[in-house]
Amino acid sequence: MADIRAGRWTARRDEPFVVFLIGMRFNKPWKVHKWAPVFLAMPRMLAELARKPELGYLGGDAWFGRTTLLVQYWRSFEHLEAYAKARDAAHLPAWTAFNRAVGASGDVGVFHETYRVAPGGYEGVYVNTPPMLLGAVGDLVPAQGGYASARGRMDSPPAL
Repeated sequence: MADIRAGRWTARRDEPFVVFLIGMRFNKPWKVHKWAPVFLAMPRMLAELARKPELGYLGGDAWFGRTTLLVQYWRSFEHLEAYAKARDAAHLPAWTAFNRAVGASGDVGVFHETYRVAPGGYEGVYVNTPPMLLGAVGDLVPAQGGYASARGRMDSPPAL
């Protein structure tokens, strides 16, 4: 069973970071030959990122359904951009293959959003959960005192 943290916790980071949302939508689920290569490329990329922490990937979580979403945390936008453009990494060949096989057909949708986050420019609370999302890549601290409310977590400076 996962490491459940009983009680209320919040995540803190004392350095800027990047939140990257990336996902895929199965517009035509019966076209397995179109979406399977896209779907199968992501685990290879995540394994590569886990093996090479110098690339700047901090971690993330995924949800699967008709729309699949990965929430990723990166050390910086520069790290994320460098990985996306690296000719010797798994992403660029997968992106090229997607564009060649799917292009603008509408069979499979992909999307991403990128956010730069400054220390103290976010808040979150985790109640009776294992470390997840920012709580898995930041430091978990009890959500009490100045961190007991959303306002307190947003207004408090990093506590590291």
